[in-house]
Amino acid sequence: MKTLITLIFVLFIGITAQAQDTTSEVKVVTIEMGIVTETVEEGISLENKTEVARLYKRSNAKVKKALSFTTKRSKAKLA
Repeated sequence: MKTLITLIFVLFIGITAQAQDTTSEVKVVTIEMGIVTETVEEGISLENKTEVARLYKRSNAKVKKALSFTTKRSKAKLA
Protein backbone atom coordinates (compact mmCIF):
# COMPACT_ATOMS: atom_id res chain seq x y z
CA MET A 1 0.00 0.00 0.00
CA LYS A 2 2.87 2.32 0.84
CA THR A 3 4.55 1.71 -2.51
CA LEU A 4 1.30 2.38 -4.35
CA ILE A 5 0.80 5.70 -2.58
CA THR A 6 4.44 6.64 -3.24
CA LEU A 7 4.09 5.79 -6.93
CA ILE A 8 0.92 7.87 -7.25
CA PHE A 9 2.59 10.77 -5.43
CA VAL A 10 5.65 10.68 -7.71
CA LEU A 11 3.45 10.55 -10.82
CA PHE A 12 1.33 13.45 -9.53
CA ILE A 13 4.44 15.59 -8.93
CA GLY A 14 5.78 14.72 -12.40
CA ILE A 15 2.52 15.60 -14.13
CA THR A 16 2.21 18.92 -12.31
CA ALA A 17 5.82 19.77 -13.17
CA GLN A 18 5.15 19.16 -16.87
CA ALA A 19 1.93 21.18 -16.74
CA GLN A 20 3.82 24.35 -15.85
CA ASP A 21 3.84 26.95 -18.62
CA THR A 22 7.45 28.16 -18.75
CA THR A 23 7.58 29.53 -22.29
CA SER A 24 7.91 33.17 -21.29
CA GLU A 25 10.57 34.94 -23.33
CA VAL A 26 13.06 37.14 -21.55
CA LYS A 27 14.57 40.00 -23.53
CA VAL A 28 18.14 40.94 -22.73
CA VAL A 29 19.23 44.57 -22.72
CA THR A 30 22.63 44.99 -24.36
CA ILE A 31 25.11 47.70 -23.46
CA GLU A 32 27.69 48.97 -25.93
CA MET A 33 31.06 49.94 -24.53
CA GLY A 34 33.91 51.64 -26.33
CA ILE A 35 37.54 50.51 -26.42
CA VAL A 36 39.96 52.33 -24.11
CA THR A 37 43.15 53.33 -25.93
CA GLU A 38 44.88 55.30 -23.15
CA THR A 39 45.95 53.98 -19.79
CA VAL A 40 46.69 56.14 -16.78
CA GLU A 41 49.30 54.91 -14.30
CA GLU A 42 48.81 55.93 -10.72
CA GLY A 43 51.76 56.35 -8.41
CA ILE A 44 52.18 53.48 -5.99
CA SER A 45 53.69 54.45 -2.68
CA LEU A 46 55.85 51.85 -0.99
CA GLU A 47 55.83 52.26 2.75
CA ASN A 48 57.86 50.24 5.17
CA LYS A 49 55.41 48.72 7.63
CA THR A 50 56.60 46.30 10.24
CA GLU A 51 53.93 43.81 11.15
CA VAL A 52 54.30 41.36 13.97
CA ALA A 53 52.85 37.89 13.64
CA ARG A 54 52.70 35.56 16.60
CA LEU A 55 53.81 32.00 16.08
CA TYR A 56 52.59 29.28 18.37
CA LYS A 57 54.19 25.85 18.30
CA ARG A 58 50.97 23.96 19.03
CA SER A 59 48.12 25.85 17.42
CA ASN A 60 45.61 23.01 17.41
CA ALA A 61 46.60 21.24 20.61
CA LYS A 62 43.17 21.59 22.25
CA VAL A 63 41.36 20.55 19.07
CA LYS A 64 43.53 17.48 18.57
CA LYS A 65 43.06 16.50 22.19
CA ALA A 66 39.29 16.81 21.89
CA LEU A 67 39.21 14.79 18.69
CA SER A 68 41.34 11.95 20.05
CA PHE A 69 38.96 10.86 22.79
CA THR A 70 38.54 7.19 23.64
CA THR A 71 35.50 5.31 24.84
CA LYS A 72 35.04 2.00 26.60
CA ARG A 73 34.02 0.32 23.35
CA SER A 74 37.06 1.53 21.42
CA LYS A 75 39.46 -0.51 23.57
CA ALA A 76 40.73 -3.82 22.23
CA LYS A 77 39.27 -6.96 23.76
CA LEU A 78 41.08 -10.18 24.31
CA ALA A 79 39.32 -13.26 22.97
